[in-house]
Amino acid sequence: PLNPRPGTVGLPVPGTAVRIADDDEVLIKGGIVFNAYWNDPAATDAVLTDDWFATGDLGALDEDGYLTITGRKKDILITSGGKNVSPAVLEDRLRSRPPVGQCIVVGDKRPYVAALITLDREDVDHWLHVRAMPADTPMSELVRDPGMRADVQKAVDYANQAVSRAESIREFVLVEGEFTEENRLLTPSQKVKRHAVTRAYADAIEALYGRENSSS
Repeated sequence: PLNPRPGTVGLPVPGTAVRIADDDEVLIKGGIVFNAYWNDPAATDAVLTDDWFATGDLGALDEDGYLTITGRKKDILITSGGKNVSPAVLEDRLRSRPPVGQCIVVGDKRPYVAALITLDREDVDHWLHVRAMPADTPMSELVRDPGMRADVQKAVDYANQAVSRAESIREFVLVEGEFTEENRLLTPSQKVKRHAVTRAYADAIEALYGRENSSS
């Protein structure tokens, strides 16, 4: 697009209108939107209202009309207190800070938001080198190391800057493994399979909510 703005999708293409619904879903209208699903009026009615197409994406428009995508509606978490949380906002910011590798944010039907976090191998190697620690220090030790947890807490604090207190990560756990295609926790496009991860690490997630309701 002309005059691109980093961090945004850009402006709507000519002939297309974009607006944000009350629940933050991105709606589009214009010639690029299809008329109906073939022989499926129920599916059509579910996504088209007065020619506005419900994309399933969550987003925001700035004062100049630039669109930012913040997550997927199907991934929204609703805490037991009724707060809607878009995990993508937190997860993207977490992954942008070392030594975080992969992560998922949890909290659906729970009293607060928490995170399951893996460590990036290259970041770990650098972390060990800077501290003159053995390069073969087991990951089982690192996930419990107070210094490592303190550095991950900085990443959590950075992620929390983008959301309200009610949406912020209150607890996190570091896990030894990685999310990969081989263990079926990542898709071929390297997206985390949220439900597969929550099943694989169910015990770790349950332990997060067995702690006192205080910040890490």
